[in-house]
Amino acid sequence: MRYNSVMKPDDATCYDALAGRDPQFDGVFFVGIATTGIYCRPVCTARTPRRDNCTFYRSAAEAEGHGFRACFVCRPELAPGDAPVDATAQLAARAVSRIREGFLNDHSVSDLAAELGVTSRHLRRATMAQVGATPVQLAQSARLGLAKRLLQDSKISVTQVALAAGFGSVRRFNAAFSERFRRAPSTFRKDADAPEGPALTLRLDYRPPLDWGTQIAWYLRRATTGVERVDADTGTLHRLVQIGPCRGRIQVAHHKSRNALVATIDHALMPQLMALTARLRQTFDLDARPEMLAAHFAHDDALAAAWRAAPGLRIPGAFSPFEAAVRAVLGQQVSVEAATTLAGRVTQRFGDAATGHEQSGLTHFFPHPAALAKADLQEVIGLGLTGRRAATLVAVGALFAEDPPVAQLLDRMRALHGVGPWTCHYVALRGLHRVDVFPAGDLGIRKALGRISERQARDRAEAWAPYRSYAALALWNAPAPAS
Repeated sequence: MRYNSVMKPDDATCYDALAGRDPQFDGVFFVGIATTGIYCRPVCTARTPRRDNCTFYRSAAEAEGHGFRACFVCRPELAPGDAPVDATAQLAARAVSRIREGFLNDHSVSDLAAELGVTSRHLRRATMAQVGATPVQLAQSARLGLAKRLLQDSKISVTQVALAAGFGSVRRFNAAFSERFRRAPSTFRKDADAPEGPALTLRLDYRPPLDWGTQIAWYLRRATTGVERVDADTGTLHRLVQIGPCRGRIQVAHHKSRNALVATIDHALMPQLMALTARLRQTFDLDARPEMLAAHFAHDDALAAAWRAAPGLRIPGAFSPFEAAVRAVLGQQVSVEAATTLAGRVTQRFGDAATGHEQSGLTHFFPHPAALAKADLQEVIGLGLTGRRAATLVAVGALFAEDPPVAQLLDRMRALHGVGPWTCHYVALRGLHRVDVFPAGDLGIRKALGRISERQARDRAEAWAPYRSYAALALWNAPAPAS
C-alpha cells in the first residue's frame, strides 16, 4: 500500500501500526488518546490503548490543535517529518520546510507566502490540506517541540532554551509551554537527565532502513578540505558551518542503538538551532519513506532490483543550495576527485579562516557568495579553472549574493552563461532537495540504463515520477546496464 501526507492511512491501518509499533509509520501519523489527553508516535512503548480511545492525526500540530499534549515517553518532537517525498502539494511541503527552519520566528505568514509566490490565504489552505494545521500552528508546534528537546537533552538555561527555540522572551515561552504541557519549563527541567559538556547533542530520528555507510562514503569522496572531514573508521562527519551570524563546528554520526543520527553542535550555533536542525534533517534526508519508494519502484524490474540491493539510500544533500551550486560548477566535465580538489582551493582562497579547530583539520568556513561575486577573474582562473568556468563561478556568487527567492533560483541560474541542465539538476537535487529531478544527460545514469540516449533515458524515467531523484540515486549506486 502507498501513502502520502495529504491522506493519512485509514484508522484501521493506523491502529494496526500502533499495536505493532511499526517504525515505517513513525511520523506518518500521531495518535491522540482520549483517556489521558496525550498524543503519541506509533512506535510508543507505552501500553497500547483501546481502539475506541484513539484518534489519529496527520501531524503533531493537528493533534495539539485538538487539545492533546505531547507524550513524555515516545517524544513526538523527535519523530521523522513529512519530507517532500510524502507531499502531493509541493507548495505546502516547501512552506512546512521553511517553518521548521524558523522562518516565522522573524517574519510574518504574509512574508512566507510572498517568498513562495502565493497569497496568505492560499498558503493557509495548502498547509491545512497537507498536515491539518495553519502556518502559525505549525510554527508554535515546532518551537515548543525544540524547547522540549532542549530541556530534556541539555543543561542550558531556560532563558537559552527560550531564545534557541525562537521565542522572543522568556515570559512568552513560559506562558506557551505551560499552556501546552500543563507544567512550567522549570519543573520539567528537574526531570531531565542530560549530560554536561561544551557542546549540545541532538538526536535525529529516521524511518529505517538508512544506508549510513553508503551515505558517509559519498561525503568522504566530496569532503571540502578545511571545511569538512570524514572519519571513515567511525563513520563521523565533522565540519564548520555558518548560519546567519553564527559560526561553529558540528559532527554527525550514527546512533549506536537507535534508528537515529547524533549531531554534536557547538553552543555558538544555538541562536540558529531551529534552522540548523532542519538543515541537518534535509542534508541527510532523514524524513524519507523507504517503504513508499520501494513500492513505487516495484513495477520496474531493473530499478526494483537496484533498490532492493540498497533499500536505505537517501538523497545526499549539500549543506546549502550555494554549496551545491559551487560544487556543480566545479564538477562540470571533471571527475569527483578533481572537483573536490578545486573546491578545497576555492575555500582556502575565498573562505574565512577559522580558529580553534586546526587539530581536527578544519581551518575555513565555506566561502560566502559575496566573496566569490567580488573575486578577480584571473585569480579564480589561477586556482585551476578554465576561463569560462571561472566566469560562471563568479556569476553564481553574484546571483546568490542577491539572495533571490527560492522559487526563482533555478530560473535565474538557467539564465547564467555556462549553466546547463546538468548543473541545475544537481542544485535542485542536492541543494534544494527536490525529489523529482532526473538528470537524463548524466553519463553514469545513461550507462546504468544500458548506454541509451538522453532522450531515451528521459522517456524511461517518466514512469518513476514523482520520485525520479531516488531513481537517479539508485542508478548511480548500481550502474550495471539495465535490461
